[in-house]
Amino acid sequence: LVKWTKIPHNWDNSVHLKIMTRNEAIQKLAEWDRKGRCVFATQDLARLFPADSSGAFNKGLDRLVKTGILRRACRGVYVNPNAASRDRFLPERIALILRRGEYSYLSLESMLSEFGVISQIPLDRLTVMTTGRRGEYRTPFGVIEFNHTKRPVSDILKHSYRVEGRPMRITDAYTAWRDLKRVGRNTHLVDQEALYEHG
Repeated sequence: LVKWTKIPHNWDNSVHLKIMTRNEAIQKLAEWDRKGRCVFATQDLARLFPADSSGAFNKGLDRLVKTGILRRACRGVYVNPNAASRDRFLPERIALILRRGEYSYLSLESMLSEFGVISQIPLDRLTVMTTGRRGEYRTPFGVIEFNHTKRPVSDILKHSYRVEGRPMRITDAYTAWRDLKRVGRNTHLVDQEALYEHG
């Protein structure tokens, strides 16, 4: 199942480069799909498909994208488009990969929309607060917007929480409103009465 490409003899130290094959990739991605994993950073894939050189790995990765076995979400992040574990929270899973190692949670317009206290916002945009750097990523699965927060980690954990089956921490309506003001966003679309009801 493994394809070996021999380096020409005029190269120093004639060796073989191990390049991932289609069947090998499908099998390994299926294994991770059964574990509920369908989003990968480049370094994750490099561990899944070890090669003798970065060039061999990059060739294999390009081929997997071209044949539709993987889909590039944005630079450095890939999705298994055929995964059974792929769900409506895919953008959140991509966001967590993009800010791996940081504390991040859904807030601002995304959460205010879920609570029904704001209107007229794009449905394909995820608004995230993070201890990491700010930035915006346009992916085939929607726009992911990161806004930096200087709030202490203890405060972040106090005002955000996990929901079973959801990959990213979320926050309540009032904290999302507070974050909206902190980052200097337009607040006139917020229904103050509805916000008050969520207390």
